[in-house]
Amino acid sequence: MDDTLKIGMAQIAPVWLNKHQTIAKIKEYITKAGNAQCELLVFGEALLPGYPFWLSVTHGADFNAPMQKEIHAHYLRNAIQIESGDLDEICDLARKYQMAIYLGTIERAKNRGGHSLYCSLVYIDEKGQIKSVHRKLQPTYEERLAWSPGDGNGLQVHPLKSFTLGGLNCWENWMPLSRTALYGLGEDLHIAVWPGSENNTVDITRFIAKESRSFVVSVSGFMTKQDFPEDTPHLRAIIENAPAILANGGSCISDPDGNWIVSPVTDREELIVATIDFNRVLEERQNFDPAGHYSRPDITKLTINRERQSILDVND
Repeated sequence: MDDTLKIGMAQIAPVWLNKHQTIAKIKEYITKAGNAQCELLVFGEALLPGYPFWLSVTHGADFNAPMQKEIHAHYLRNAIQIESGDLDEICDLARKYQMAIYLGTIERAKNRGGHSLYCSLVYIDEKGQIKSVHRKLQPTYEERLAWSPGDGNGLQVHPLKSFTLGGLNCWENWMPLSRTALYGLGEDLHIAVWPGSENNTVDITRFIAKESRSFVVSVSGFMTKQDFPEDTPHLRAIIENAPAILANGGSCISDPDGNWIVSPVTDREELIVATIDFNRVLEERQNFDPAGHYSRPDITKLTINRERQSILDVND
């Protein structure tokens, strides 16, 4: 029984930039997944409390623009701070259902002063304990106007039944050395989280699976113009140029040979459930193992710095 794993993919929209209501929605889907006897549940990138969609439709790069400052302040107020217990209820539900969770968050990192934002992928184990917080190494394009670059502390893997799990945020999945770090740590179930686009998931999911000979679970968010709450600062300016669908989903699962177990699901919110079998990893590692018999550490080798970065080193 340890060789099979029942996975839930929560392809949902946040209650955009509303921390408390989004947590309530996340808890609903944890309960649904728990009742479906899922053993691992994955949510999309930056789901809690939402992706910074306003940047591309409101001239986000306008320096010192009052509108940009006001929306950013609202974003900060609704970001999570793990040290303050913002994820405690989610951890409690993970423990209740004995279900591991990957959750995409926007984090106000206390050890970086608490006023900058990080796109952080949080892993909660089946005992309800937070085991890693991976801050996105390199925000992509306009994301750099809202998010800070992270560090290597979260480049970690976690055991779950027979599997070894690791995860990356969005375009980090295109970073070959970040992927290699996880392969070297023994990853055989790769979690890729996205704000939501089939264009992102349809190619890279199968590519990573074939490169790593691992299962790959890509989970996306979903967002339409109707999902912007009425109390959003500068709502009219945001929706004026926003497309009807900002994130169309695209959640999917590939087996270790690049074949679809679940092909990309689009244009709807859904809890998608599938079961995978660890033996497929062992079968595909017979002819290729990127960190084992098909590597040459005597010629090329990767160094990882997993120290959590901070501006202070306090000695009391």
